[in-house]
Amino acid sequence: MPEETLDNATWAMESAIDAISREFATVRTGKATPAILDGVRVEAYGALVQLRQVANVSAPEPTMLLVQPYDPNIAPQVARAIQSGDLGLNPSVDGAIVRVPIPPLTEERRREMVKILHRMAEEGRVSIRHARHEARDQLFRMQRDGEIGEDISRRAMAELQTGTDECVKKIDELLVRKEAEVMEV
Repeated sequence: MPEETLDNATWAMESAIDAISREFATVRTGKATPAILDGVRVEAYGALVQLRQVANVSAPEPTMLLVQPYDPNIAPQVARAIQSGDLGLNPSVDGAIVRVPIPPLTEERRREMVKILHRMAEEGRVSIRHARHEARDQLFRMQRDGEIGEDISRRAMAELQTGTDECVKKIDELLVRKEAEVMEV
């Protein structure tokens, strides 16, 4: 029983790390990466859909993204969606292709991005601590109900704390790497 609880907590913590990793990918650095546009939603065919569902995004050079809509008729909507996204990008429609130049980040904007990264990392840590808290409550319940002994409960708690510390450390490492990437000129 405690193994199942620990497995569930580990799964929840790993999921939080994966989510933070995906969120970090959407934060703009000085280089063009297609993941920057992951959060962009386009008004197409009467619905609001993710950009990746209606277009192919590529980075042919470090300062340019190319967005190629599957339907060339929606290129203006794609450009509008990218521009209205809170990314500070100014796309231009070139026939059926949308070109998105990635301007260099100012020092002030880099610092803002770092603050955003720290906020995202803290949300990830909170998710990890929440998973730990739920697992601890479950272990206490099992102990109280007589399903497991006190020594097994303590060992499981220690293992849970070790797993929590490792996951928080992974998030901190991701944060340090992404922060260095953002601050790189």
